Amino acid sequence: MPLTGSDYKKFLIEVKEKILNSQYEALKYVNRQLIELYWDIGRMIVERQDEYGWGKSIVQNLAKDLQNEFPGIKGFSSQNLWRMRQFYSIYCELKKLSPLVREISWTKNLLIMMRCKDDLEKEFYIKMTKKYGWTKNVLIHQIDNKSYEKFLLNQTSFDKTLPDKYKHQAKLAVKDRYTFDFLELSEEHAEKELEIALINNIRKFLAEMGGYFAFIGNQYRLELDDEEYFIDLLLYHRILKSIVVVELKIGKFKPEYVGKMQFYLSVLDDKVKLPDENYSIGIIICRDKNRTVVEYTLKDVNKPIGVSTYKIGSELPEDIRHYLPSPAEIAERLSSLEIDIKRD
Repeated sequence: MPLTGSDYKKFLIEVKEKILNSQYEALKYVNRQLIELYWDIGRMIVERQDEYGWGKSIVQNLAKDLQNEFPGIKGFSSQNLWRMRQFYSIYCELKKLSPLVREISWTKNLLIMMRCKDDLEKEFYIKMTKKYGWTKNVLIHQIDNKSYEKFLLNQTSFDKTLPDKYKHQAKLAVKDRYTFDFLELSEEHAEKELEIALINNIRKFLAEMGGYFAFIGNQYRLELDDEEYFIDLLLYHRILKSIVVVELKIGKFKPEYVGKMQFYLSVLDDKVKLPDENYSIGIIICRDKNRTVVEYTLKDVNKPIGVSTYKIGSELPEDIRHYLPSPAEIAERLSSLEIDIKRD
């Protein structure tokens, strides 16, 4: 009997999945062993320096001797040994984070350790790297893009309208404030001028949106019972596999904008969304917003909607950190990431 039928194809897929899973588990095991080794070396350096009063020379001497002893093995330079010492010193007292650092690679641990000063910020990037399998370049992009601050600041209804599997990634996809400094617009401009300017700079616009967006169209037409409706911008998020509606407002946020957005999302989910795609998401981008008004407006909505602002200039707003939650509130939000990771 020829092995060309559907049963054999299913069998082949199962075997391939077994092999890939085995390779993945092997890589995870090797990574954990490497992190354990570097942790122990860092611990031993700290303990011996405390015990014998050794100074910096111990690291230089140890690096030289290890490189002579293991000439074909990389990773034992004096610089890397200092990093091992720093790695242990930072995380040995952080009981929540010390198990997590073993779940991501040494390179990613170094990036987080060197670029994130706050322990809660470190916790965020470690958990998100593990949860979403961020590569080194993606992690660098997320840190440069201030994803931690965006996660804490953005105002959305995602917590109660999206499954746990998607809500945190969706939060990262929506900024609290967009910078359109590539637009040649005066401070006074019309919504149509803003839309056209963004379309004329579509690559820069999509880059500012976050890198995972694709452009579908502007003034996207919806028809319902012989009536026409037009969406300012329609995008698609490749990771979320969701249609994204963007409505542009040149003034201050108004609660009635959310009602219109819910209507658009309902129609898109019913008439446009494909069966294998996730629910559509809406982003209302205004020139300004009252954060308290936004919170109350989003409190009882049943569609995933985010409310953001935009600015034309490139200078950073000094007042934005005023809205960051307290350390206790941040820790509570990060604990939800840990719960989701265990579920996955």
